Amino acid sequence: MLKLDWNRRTCSRRGHITYAPTEPDLRRRLHAATALGDAWRCLRCGDFALGEPHGSGPAEDAPLVPRGKALRDLFILRFLAVERALRGLLIIVAAWAVWKFSNSQDAVRRLFDENLTVFKPVTDHFHWDLEHSPIVDTIRKTFDYHHNTLLIVAGALLAYAVIEIVEAVGLWLGRRWAEYLTVVATAAFLPLEVYELLHHVSALKIGTLVLNIIAVLWILLSKRLFGLRGGVVAFEAEKHSASLLEVEQAAGTVPTPV
Repeated sequence: MLKLDWNRRTCSRRGHITYAPTEPDLRRRLHAATALGDAWRCLRCGDFALGEPHGSGPAEDAPLVPRGKALRDLFILRFLAVERALRGLLIIVAAWAVWKFSNSQDAVRRLFDENLTVFKPVTDHFHWDLEHSPIVDTIRKTFDYHHNTLLIVAGALLAYAVIEIVEAVGLWLGRRWAEYLTVVATAAFLPLEVYELLHHVSALKIGTLVLNIIAVLWILLSKRLFGLRGGVVAFEAEKHSASLLEVEQAAGTVPTPV
């Protein structure tokens, strides 16, 4: 099985990132003179790219370009970000629906009761008591909620949606605070998801629960949150150990360009 090269995959889509350090020895190792002109080694994939470098200066000022595992992790975080963003938008729609309903409960109740009679011939044929079915009883109970209660529910849903969207933005940008927020917020709602699953099992609920548990565990361990696996010190050391420029400074050798 072929192993996915995240570095070259990303460079093929976004282009190379090159840098010309001012330190003479390091500059020579990252530069190559070719018949077509100067070439500089990409800080992401390690290949030499023709053209002027994208930046120059001391090696310590070079951009820290995600490579290898860090790129894979960023892809997973952005997948979670998209899922959070979509969920946030759906919750906003739900909050709007609850608010709209809170302002027109009587009209919705009348509309519901009037249209319910349309289905009675069919349900009577199958000997199903539509008037006292659990679904209809649950819907009718919502009609008895106070206006202020529904406004509180709409506000809570909106606040939850904002948290989801903030998570999405932070995860997409790869911010560490967003990883903490995602772990805390997701873990806080896991007991509620388990409670709902115990009362009504569905493939969607099971899939959501499993995805959230995996996401929490993966972020906790891979990002070394809350001091796990060495904490932030070990996490930063891992990031810098994968930096091509720092590897070059330590090793002092590069492959000969083709």
